[in-house]
This record gives sequence, C-alpha cells and structure tokens, in this order.
Amino acid sequence: MSPRSPTIGDTRGSRTSSGPLFRVQITACSTDRETTEATPLLPRTEGYHDSRIRAWRASLDEIWTILSYAVPVISTNFLEYSLVVATVVSLGHLSTVALAASSLASMTASVSGLSIVYGLVSALDSLLPQAWTSSNPQLVGLWSQRMMVVISATIIPILIVWHKAEPILLLLGQEPEVARLAGLYLKWSSFELHAFAFNNISRRYYQSQGLVRVPTMIIMIVAPINAFLQWLLVWGPDPVRLGFIGAPIASAISMNLISLLSIGYGVFFTPRTAWSPISSQCFTGLGVLVRLGIGGVGQTASEWWSFDLIALAASMLGPLALACQSVLLIMSTVSWQLHSSLGIASSIRIGNLIGSGDSKRAGFAARISLALAVALAFVISSLLMIFRKSWARLFNNDAEVVSRVAHVMPLLALFQVFDAINSISGGVLRARGKQFVGAVLNVTAYYVVGIPFGLLLTFHFKMGLSGIWIGISVALAYAAFIGVWLLLRTDWEQEVMRARERITAGQKTERRDPECPEANGEYIS
Repeated sequence: MSPRSPTIGDTRGSRTSSGPLFRVQITACSTDRETTEATPLLPRTEGYHDSRIRAWRASLDEIWTILSYAVPVISTNFLEYSLVVATVVSLGHLSTVALAASSLASMTASVSGLSIVYGLVSALDSLLPQAWTSSNPQLVGLWSQRMMVVISATIIPILIVWHKAEPILLLLGQEPEVARLAGLYLKWSSFELHAFAFNNISRRYYQSQGLVRVPTMIIMIVAPINAFLQWLLVWGPDPVRLGFIGAPIASAISMNLISLLSIGYGVFFTPRTAWSPISSQCFTGLGVLVRLGIGGVGQTASEWWSFDLIALAASMLGPLALACQSVLLIMSTVSWQLHSSLGIASSIRIGNLIGSGDSKRAGFAARISLALAVALAFVISSLLMIFRKSWARLFNNDAEVVSRVAHVMPLLALFQVFDAINSISGGVLRARGKQFVGAVLNVTAYYVVGIPFGLLLTFHFKMGLSGIWIGISVALAYAAFIGVWLLLRTDWEQEVMRARERITAGQKTERRDPECPEANGEYIS
C-alpha cells in the first residue's frame, strides 16, 4: 500500500474536543513523521498527476506500436487484393461467360481450398509471436516448417477436387460452358495453391518477428508484374496470348514469384535468429498445429462461406438486387481489409507480449486495440453516411442502383462497428490459441442467428437487401458482444502460463548438442 493511502487503524494525530466525548481520527499522510497541526489533511496530487501522465504516455506508445504494425499489414492486404482485381478486370473485358466462369471458379476455390488453407495456417498466429519473444526464438522457424508439412498433406485432396471440378459443377446444375471454363480455371489455379499456402506461412514468419514491412515490399514488386502478365497472357500479342487460361497462369506465376522473393529475402537479408535448420524435427509436434488449425478453419471458413451464402440469396432477388449487393460487398470488403489488418497487428503484438511473459501489457494492448478498432469504425461509418449517395456511382451509374445502395448504406455503416470489434476479438482469440472458441462463436453467430434471421426478413417479410444486411449485422453484433466479454474477462497471467506450456511442448522433441550450436538452431554472430 502506498504511504499516502489512508489506513483505518492509524490513530496518530487524533484530536479531542470538549463536550460529548468523541474523537476525530486524522489519517497520517506519511508514516515517517508524526502528524501535527501543520500536516495537510489532503494528500498531495503531484503523484496522481504523474501517474496520469505516465498512463497517457503508455497508451500513446501502445497505439503507436500497434499502428506501426497495422499500416504495413494494410498495405500488404490491399496490394494482395489488387492481384484479384487485375484478374477480374482482364477477364471482364474478355466476355461475360469468361467473367462468370472465373467468378464461379473463385468461389469454388475459396470454399473448397483457400479458406481451409488460410484457417489451418492461422494456428501460427498463436505459436509464432509467442515463440519469438520466448527463450527459444528458433521455434519460429521450426513451427513454420511443421506447418508446411501439415499443409502439404492437406492440399492433396484439395487439388483432386479442383481437377475434377467440371463434373462436380455440372452435377450442381451449372451451365455446361460456364462449368467447363471454371474447371479449366481451377486446373491452372492448382499451380498456385502451394505458393498461396507458403506465402501465408512466410508472411506470419516475418510478421511475428516485427518484420511487417517485408511482405509489403515483396508484394509491391509483384503487383505491377502481375498486372503486366494479366495483360500479356490474356490480351497480348499472338505468340504469347493465351486468352482465358492466361489469367490463372499469370496469377500462378505471381504467387510463385512472391514465394521465391520471400525465400530470397530470408536467406540474404534476415538474421537467422528465428530459423531452425531443417531436420526430422519438423515431422514432430504436428498435433498441436492440427488442433489449433481445425479451430482456425472453423473460425475462418464460417465467415467466408457466410458471405457466399448471402451473395446467393441476393441473386434470388433479381439482377438489380444482385448489382446492388455487388457494390455493397466491394465496399464492405475494402473496409474489412482495414479492420482485419488491425486485428492481425493486435494479434502479433499481444502474442509477443504473452510470449515474453508480460501479462499486464498484453491485457493493456488488447484494450487499446479494441479502442482503436471502435475509433476506426466510427470514421469509416461517418464517411459511408456522408457520401452514401456518391459511393455507388463509383461502380454503377444506374439511378435505381444508386438509390437502393444509399437506402441500405446506414446498415452497412452500423455493420462497420461490429465488424471492427470482431476483428480485434478474433485476433485476441488467435493470439491466445482459442481458435476453437472463435469457430463456435462464428458458427452460432452466422448460421444460427444472423443468416436465418436475415433470410426470414428478406423473403418472408419482403425486406429485400435490407433484410440480408440486418441479418448479417445482427450476427456480428452477437459475436461482438460475446467477443468483448471474453476479452475483458481474460486471465492474462493464465495465458502466459499456457504459452509457456506450448513452448515447452514444442521443445520436447529437440535434441540439443552443447558442442554444436548450429545443430540447435543457434547462430554466433
């Protein structure tokens, strides 16, 4: 207890008055001297103001740290999204059938493969940041190698499905020509699946060490190359023009180029502090990754698939509603990139603090991240509302589309607040290794609460697109409230203990040779 804190049992300096017997007990302001008539009755406030200043400085430092992680991640996500946009633009000018086939192929790839790979790799969000700040940072490299083993086994059935996509799509009732082109697209896209997985692993490898700008620099190099390849292989001169299949081939080349540049940067420019020499150890401890990864698949896929479902529901409302939904979905995707980047940054920061054993700062960083997310959401929501009649004109000049989009815009603005909170709470759950909790939360939010409610409003109560977005907003509100409740009641000291247990489990299979540091993953500078 502080020397200036009042203590009930302290009777020094009590004063007696005449008349009825009573005693006024005056608390001593200091335990190192007797209280006199000149002793102040109120404690001095200098220490209080100093503590407030320190608290503000700590908050600003934490905000700066999180934003320094988030800004490069935002750049990376938008540049990566540009790879997708380049494909859509190149094929959109080829033919309507080509664009429809590529959209169908992209949705099939997302549902059957990309969401699964991304979810599995999210296990590293729990392990790598904690390992980096632990006593054995070489586990960062070892866990990354182990994840490559898990992913290599996982993508085999995915590739089989992609190569058999045409008959599967025909069975699902797709038009023959669209199914044929979509199947062809997926066959060529199979050459980028392993690179997609590797790039997600290498990105987390760098980000966990605070090297968040490395993926950004790499994709800044590749993005213009991809745009050129899309033009060259789809629309270029006759000797190299491939037409429709040029788009997935260009994407595959770009993805593999990102992988090569990531390897090159790691070999020539990155300190080997986090690297562990490749050995048979990468085939051990896979159960931890699988358990965390399955929860990550549930957490990721449940969200990705839900937006495919609402797109399907919008298509049943007619072409006008589908056009409006496309505009709204693009805008929500752009804002999601911002929220998601902040969630990734907070996950890295909190994971690093947990790994270093700093439980108090980990909890503090989580609360600061939540406050930043809410502030960002209010800024985005305000911009959406102020320019609600202008956004749609960026994509479509149809007056009816502009009017309907403006009508739904308040729901999209409300959606931002809950989406931002979920990005942070989801990032905190990943940092804590609670992917399974996130999966249960997302599944119940979308498939038990939000989507059924939205479909009821849309088709039974004839609310159209507004019903869909009310439903998805309710889902996110449900997830946001529970996510914040889980965040605020987290026992961060217990999370530090769990992290140490995971790190210990990761080291159990390591055979260390005191005579050979290199064999232990240690390097002498």
